[in-house]
Amino acid sequence: MKLLRPQHRPARRRDARAADGGYGVSDRPDWRDVDWAAHLRTIEIGGTPINYVDVGEQGARRPIVFVHGLSGQWQNWLENIPRFAEQRRVVALDLPGFGCSPMPRERITIDYYGRVVAELCGRLGLAPAVLVGNSMGGYVAAETAIDAPEVVERLVLTSAAGISQGELPLGQARWGAKALALAIRATGPQRRRYTARPAFRHWMLSTVVRHPTRLRPDTAFEGLLKGSGKPGFMDALIACLDYDFRDSLPRIGCPVLVVWGREDAIIPVRDADVFVELIPGSRKVIMEDTGHVAMIERPVAFNDELERFLAQEVVPGELEQTRAAVSVAGDRVV
Repeated sequence: MKLLRPQHRPARRRDARAADGGYGVSDRPDWRDVDWAAHLRTIEIGGTPINYVDVGEQGARRPIVFVHGLSGQWQNWLENIPRFAEQRRVVALDLPGFGCSPMPRERITIDYYGRVVAELCGRLGLAPAVLVGNSMGGYVAAETAIDAPEVVERLVLTSAAGISQGELPLGQARWGAKALALAIRATGPQRRRYTARPAFRHWMLSTVVRHPTRLRPDTAFEGLLKGSGKPGFMDALIACLDYDFRDSLPRIGCPVLVVWGREDAIIPVRDADVFVELIPGSRKVIMEDTGHVAMIERPVAFNDELERFLAQEVVPGELEQTRAAVSVAGDRVV
């Protein structure tokens, strides 16, 4: 069997010395100054308690809903929530089987996760919201935009799954998942201690993050490693491999921004081109010297791009004309 090779190999530890000054720098307000416990909530959807964080006030500006990826949790968005919560309501959830949300009663699938996000938005009075998803979370956010368009005002896909993962043989993916499970078997406190060591940080995160040693240890742990080892991992991985929604992507009718790290070693940057080709009127931003989690690796640049996207006005009828013409917008590289 021919194994698929990533387009970009993980960086070497010494390569971090050449990273520019914006890499790994926290945005303001600093997430470390937020009393997160005061903003934690739970809502039951389909008989499953869903853990989420709810920050900021709902006003004239559309709320943002952040959706994490495989092996993630709401803390994947620690670097992004505080800035946007100054101006609008921001919600980030733990998908069932991840974070503090238990396994659901029904089978985990991408369309099931999409229904959870849609119902969350409806029940919390968020719709239509701006959905921002990373990796599997982008897969889920796009599925929500397809099946529940009334819920989504704008869509941001950050290194989103949904394109090339279908080319990966299931046996190979399961083997890789089992290897990862063995690597993260350490308890939370052990992982926290290990994350303080640069060599361990690089070993654990070099596939996901371009320069793990440039991340502060608390960001690496709270934002990435804390969510690993949850019971939904394998079922969600199989759900990603089993589902193909490429034929449905042209149905997305809201403004779409595609953000990717040039050196993403998990989902190749060429997938960004496919999303832009299939979603009419979408545009992409490619971040140089960046891996799979641009919102954590380059929070200031990522937040700037999201803010610019939110500030763009949509002319009535423009989206319908764009969908009919199936045109593609230009690129932006940062």
